Amino acid sequence: MAPEPRTVSESTAGTAPRIDVIDPGVYEREGIPHAQFAWLRDNDPVHWHPDPNDGVPGFWAVTRHEDVVRASRRADLFSSHTRTAMFEEFSDDEIALYGQMMLFQDPPDHTRLRGMVNKGFTPRMIGRLQEHVRGICERLIDEAAPLGECDFVEHFAAPLPLYTICELLGAPLEDREKIFTWSNKLVAFNDPDYIGDRTESQLYAAEFAGWAGELARERESTPRDDIVTKLLQPDADGTRISEEEFQLFVIMLSIAGNETTRTATAGGMQAFFERPDEWRRLREDRSLLPTAVEEIVRWVSPINQFRRTALADVELGGRKVAAGDKVVLFYGSANRDERVFEDPFRFDVGRDPNPHIGFGGGGPHFCLGTHLARMNLKIIFETILDRMPDIRPAGEARRLRSNFVNGVKSLPVSFTPS
Repeated sequence: MAPEPRTVSESTAGTAPRIDVIDPGVYEREGIPHAQFAWLRDNDPVHWHPDPNDGVPGFWAVTRHEDVVRASRRADLFSSHTRTAMFEEFSDDEIALYGQMMLFQDPPDHTRLRGMVNKGFTPRMIGRLQEHVRGICERLIDEAAPLGECDFVEHFAAPLPLYTICELLGAPLEDREKIFTWSNKLVAFNDPDYIGDRTESQLYAAEFAGWAGELARERESTPRDDIVTKLLQPDADGTRISEEEFQLFVIMLSIAGNETTRTATAGGMQAFFERPDEWRRLREDRSLLPTAVEEIVRWVSPINQFRRTALADVELGGRKVAAGDKVVLFYGSANRDERVFEDPFRFDVGRDPNPHIGFGGGGPHFCLGTHLARMNLKIIFETILDRMPDIRPAGEARRLRSNFVNGVKSLPVSFTPS
């Protein structure tokens, strides 16, 4: 049963906007609905929100930084496994399958799998990619420079993470287009440019899993000093990752690494176009690159939301959440919380401190690829500053129709050929 709607005080009742923070059309037209989120943070930070689908119960929209962090860190109260961490509703069979993916697990299963996966994400393993990533960025600019004008997403934001994922997995670079297609089909399910029915998504997931299985068999027969070989090796106690766990991990890594870095790169460039003073500031002081990367992630919030399911009756943000309730954590809202960030609607490449939760709110599901994402973003913007300092917009951006990924599909740019 839906709870009684919270009564809005007389002082704010007249200014209350229409609340719908889950409509993918809103994100396509205007981006993150910041005006709605600001009102919710002030007046109803854990808000009972109707589901857009008939016959599906509503959900709690969690909008303040403090509450998102609390729910993220309490896997014993807010589960990623019970109904997965995705907003969409899945069948019991789908949940049983996806439940083997680390993203959709709770401790202790999540702890076991993350422990096995962590050995492939040591600073040494990620650090070895640094020169590869720099070379990729140089190559992308070499290819685009003679054009003078291009789509920033097509030529920079999309290829960089795809090349990086192939390098990370030791996969053929020619497979990057397949990864790009699979990722789009599995994530951008609300966008008419990518949309297919649930059956089509299952077919793409099966293709992706088959590709990962072939990669595993190849590496078992010919080991290398790479992340795939390390993942397939048994632990000291003989425990090893199962074939399905490995396949699902590769799918998760490929989608997460592709979508989030692509989105942060394109969204970050768009932010600089809208605030050219900050671009000039970064050009003149490269020591700001590390804080600029953090500000880009805060500002863009590449992943807008993840879902949890309450495992017990619990109070969150002054509301009584019942066991079994759907709880949706909105990172784009939390990253603009006036209670945490000074002047949160200012894009500031020198912002420090910056306790954003663009990589998750902490707890067991803190982003595994954080160091890789930071490295990619730092190097791509550093290379553009070196090689294309006068980059500028050449047309309107087109946003992704999605309430999950805060994506930009295309961003026309021009620059002086070099």
